Amino acid sequence: MRVWRLLRLESFHPFMNMAIDEAILRARIAGTVPDTLRFYRWQPSAVSIGRFQKIENEVNLENCQRLGVEVVRRVSGGGTVYHDSEGEVTYSVVAKTENLGTKDLAEVYSKIYSAMSHALRLMGIVADYNGGDSKNCPNLTVNGKKISGSAQANKSGVVLQHGTLLLNVDLPKMFTLLRVPWASSCMQVVNVAKNKITSVQNELGHTIRPETVANAMAHGFAVALGIQVVEDVQTVKDELTTAERELAEKLYREKYATDKWNFNGESNLG
Repeated sequence: MRVWRLLRLESFHPFMNMAIDEAILRARIAGTVPDTLRFYRWQPSAVSIGRFQKIENEVNLENCQRLGVEVVRRVSGGGTVYHDSEGEVTYSVVAKTENLGTKDLAEVYSKIYSAMSHALRLMGIVADYNGGDSKNCPNLTVNGKKISGSAQANKSGVVLQHGTLLLNVDLPKMFTLLRVPWASSCMQVVNVAKNKITSVQNELGHTIRPETVANAMAHGFAVALGIQVVEDVQTVKDELTTAERELAEKLYREKYATDKWNFNGESNLG
C-alpha cells in the first residue's frame, strides 16, 4: 500500500495557502517529498481566481476591500471561488499522476471526487459526481446542488488538485464579492444560487466541526485511493520540509502577495 504524507488542518493567510500548495508541487516534481494530502482554511476570507482569469471581470474589488476579503490568483485553472474563513475546508492533493493509476486528468478528478464522496457518506450525505464541461470543472452535487468544487495544475507528470467542501454558505456575501455579468443585482444571483449551491450544514441540519470533516476526508482518500495517509513515520512526517517552508515564504513575498501576479498573472518565479 502506497504511503502519502498527511498535512493536518491549519489556517493560513490566502497568499500563504497558495504559496504552500505551489511549494509542495515543486518539491514533488523534484522528488524530494512524497505524494501529499493537505487540509487547510483561509484567514482572512478570500476570493481566489483561476490562473488565466481577468480579475476585473470576476471580482468586485471595492467590496472585497470594504469587507476585508483578500484576492489571490491560483496557479491552477478553473473559475472564481469565495473562500469563507469559517465556511469551508479546503484540500489539496499533490501527487504523481501515475501513482493515481491514470494519466488521464479527467480520471484524476473522478478518483479524487470518489474520495470526497466517501467522506460525505461518512457524514451522512450522498453526493453525485458531475464531470463538468468546457466552462466548468468537475464537481460534487447533492440533489443537484453543488457542495464541492476544485481545480488543477499539472506539470512534469505531477498534478496539484485543490478544492473546497462547503461547511456552510453565505450567498449574499458571496455574490457581493463575485461579479456575475448577467445579473442586475446581487439578490437576483442569490435567488438563482439557492437552487444551485448547498453545504454540509444545510444537508445535515446542524453544524459540524471542521476537524471532524477533515478526518472524514482523510479516511475517504485512504479508502478511495487505496493509500495509507500518515502523520509520522521514519520517512514521511506531517510537516513541510525546511526547503518547502523556505520556498513557500519566498513565493508568498515575491509572487502571491504582489499585484503583478494577482492582477496580471505575471511573476519572476514562474
